[in-house]
Amino acid sequence: MGLGDILPRLSEAIGNIAMVWAIPILLAITLHEAAHGWVALRLGDDTAYRLGRVTFNPFRHVDRFGTVVLPALMLFAAGGQMLFGFAKPVPVNFARLRRPRRDMVLVAAAGPAMNLALAVVSAALFHGVPYLSGDVALWVAENLANSLWINLLLCVLNLLPIPPLDGGRVAVGLLPPPLAIRLARLERHGIFIILGPVFILPLIGDMLGMDLDVFWWLVDAPAAYLSDLIPTLLGY
Repeated sequence: MGLGDILPRLSEAIGNIAMVWAIPILLAITLHEAAHGWVALRLGDDTAYRLGRVTFNPFRHVDRFGTVVLPALMLFAAGGQMLFGFAKPVPVNFARLRRPRRDMVLVAAAGPAMNLALAVVSAALFHGVPYLSGDVALWVAENLANSLWINLLLCVLNLLPIPPLDGGRVAVGLLPPPLAIRLARLERHGIFIILGPVFILPLIGDMLGMDLDVFWWLVDAPAAYLSDLIPTLLGY
């Protein structure tokens, strides 16, 4: 089989994946950021609003690498079981919030809350799939299933109490000041704290013949539990 045979098949495979993953990923990542800006505006900070970022138009929040390239690479590498991506961060001036310490928690929690809401809506919309037919029904069902999974992954991941994740900022807002200050100082190293267990520990575990897949324990397993629980609660 030559390159002329491989490229059309590869292009078709990429197109098929994009058809059922592109919309769920785009909405999950960008509306997560929009929720931060919307809640910040309601609590007194109009920084994001003045920059045109308090909108649920997903294209206003797209980061070419974080929203498109990185999730696509991880989709091909992990088949949707592991996803990491980001949109353009919504700027928040915590000093302008009416009650900065409390409101920081609410602004940070808004992103994962949006992902959880999108997961519930996706699951609820499955009730409409039987009214569709043929390829349309299949396409809608696959998009909804992927939306449920991606939103739950992002919700659980972002709730980990590690700055700069949303859960880290929630923890900083809830902990006593001495502990909050220490945790906040981790933000500059937070991305390495996150990516190390995700990528490096599983590789070390494979070499040692041990299961060191921390991502599965902390993110995949809770997301899988919720992906079963939510449809059950909705009557499936």
